[in-house]
Amino acid sequence: MLQVNRSATPGRLRRVLFVAAGSLVAVGSATATPASAYAQAAPLPLTPPSIQEPGRSGDHLTITVRDAGDGADGTFELYCHPGGGDHPDVADACATLDRGTRWGKDAFAPVPDGSLCTMQYGGPATAHVTGRWAGRPVDARYDRGDGCQIGRWDRLVPVLPDLRQEGQS
Repeated sequence: MLQVNRSATPGRLRRVLFVAAGSLVAVGSATATPASAYAQAAPLPLTPPSIQEPGRSGDHLTITVRDAGDGADGTFELYCHPGGGDHPDVADACATLDRGTRWGKDAFAPVPDGSLCTMQYGGPATAHVTGRWAGRPVDARYDRGDGCQIGRWDRLVPVLPDLRQEGQS
């Protein structure tokens, strides 16, 4: 059985009680808005508003690499959409980030807690990536301390330098 408080006026709160077999099932509230209010509302824009300042890309990262060797150390700026900055491989780095970007997923997420990782050491290299990607702030740290961390680093090559040994994928 459904009981509705019919004394509520349009725009005011209504309380709705659902009763089944003599016991209370759910209590809820809803606003009662006349249908004409929806017909008068302005249509929503088809494209979201820009999150970028005029003339600046919203996809900008600063990548700082340490202890990677072979001239790979340093701090690099990477702009995507359109590409730019002093990163050594802007086009491929932006393409790699685009491929790794999925709705609801963090392309820079750390290795999940409780992951089983191989006990291997990939060297002393570290990286720190900061900035904005896909409209979200980025502050991610990378190292090569175990198999999971090495895999996480390698998925971001060429954003991060390729430190894989010859003969490995």
